[in-house]
Amino acid sequence: MATKTIADIDVAGKKVLMRVDFNVPLDGGKVTDDKRIVAALPSIMHVLDGGASLVLMSHLGRPKGEGFEKKFSLKPAADRLAELLDRPVTLGPPEVVGPGTEKLVADLKPGNVVLLENLRFHPGETMPEKGKKNPDGQLTFDQRRTMYEFVQALGQMGDVYVNDAFGTCHRKHASMYGAAKAIHAAGGPAVAGFLVEKEIKYLHDAVSDPARPFVAILGGVKVSDKIKVISTLLEKVDRIVIGGAMAYTLLKSQGVAVGKSLVEEDQIGTMKELLAGAGDKVVLPDDNIVTDDFDTGKPQTTDGLGIADDLQGMDIGPETIKKFSEIVAGAKTIVWNGPMGVFEKPDYAAGTRAIAEAVAAATNDGAVSVIGGGDSAAAVAQLGLEERMTHVSTGGGASLMYLEGKPMPAIDVLDHK
Repeated sequence: MATKTIADIDVAGKKVLMRVDFNVPLDGGKVTDDKRIVAALPSIMHVLDGGASLVLMSHLGRPKGEGFEKKFSLKPAADRLAELLDRPVTLGPPEVVGPGTEKLVADLKPGNVVLLENLRFHPGETMPEKGKKNPDGQLTFDQRRTMYEFVQALGQMGDVYVNDAFGTCHRKHASMYGAAKAIHAAGGPAVAGFLVEKEIKYLHDAVSDPARPFVAILGGVKVSDKIKVISTLLEKVDRIVIGGAMAYTLLKSQGVAVGKSLVEEDQIGTMKELLAGAGDKVVLPDDNIVTDDFDTGKPQTTDGLGIADDLQGMDIGPETIKKFSEIVAGAKTIVWNGPMGVFEKPDYAAGTRAIAEAVAAATNDGAVSVIGGGDSAAAVAQLGLEERMTHVSTGGGASLMYLEGKPMPAIDVLDHK
């Protein structure tokens, strides 16, 4: 069932409460990469051009949730957005919600824009989430009251709720879920912005009705983070190629010597069972780039797959690059999540670069390529290949959960067509 978007509703004369993802990098009080702000502009302009006033809300970084912290203020994001819109953007008070914010919102006229201060300054934003502070997910009465009051305060700021923050759609936070429910309770619509609509379209289409061959590329550090997505994709793909540090756990499960490479010992048995049932769908490296010291060692290429006891795998080797690239070249649908090595260091970036170039070339030949956010998106951007991919997701963890088929409460709560 398709999710309603802002294109399906009339916002004229309304106050629109829009969750965006302005979690941007800062340096010296300036935004150093405004891609996430730019990505939200189509939804923002649609609302403003439609005759609405706009209340934006976002998080930035990981403040303690105990009040204002200057280094996590959204003022630089507000300033950059004002430049992009060529109109004033008013930043809300440090306490996020309260009488000052209420007056600011009440006084809004069509075309006006307010950006609330960092949502995570308020303890009610993330309180429902399980974590170190709340391992069993159970809240005290006072915590529930704090969360409820924050949700109600947010919900009173809009006649319409819009979610355009895909990167946090796997979080059941107050601004992602509770505010939508509050506006629903008041009789208003809760819909997706254009960025979330685009994410759903590409991620859904990629796995529900892919052109074949369908190839998934998985990398990164921990195989435990991707067990479920591997299991899910095995039922849908033609091949899964696996690189990055996570490959060493799978290789060790097959009796391959991996030296000092990163291995999740507690996952070896699970990986052995997974590979036994995967047939030839899972493709692992044939050789590796290794070193004896991460900081000072020189890169070496293994002769074959095994890694000596005193060496550590850092990237896929040239034979693996050739094999993986040939598989990618024949694909018609490609989903990629996770780099092939420690791409941040030039000595160990060749594998990720080669795969990115292979995906770009396949896209040029007609394949649909979906880059699953996080480090993969960062690598593609660093290599200047974003424009050559069909879609680069703005959500790392969110895109993984979507590919796993997990419930996405922040999307499920939105209106359906």
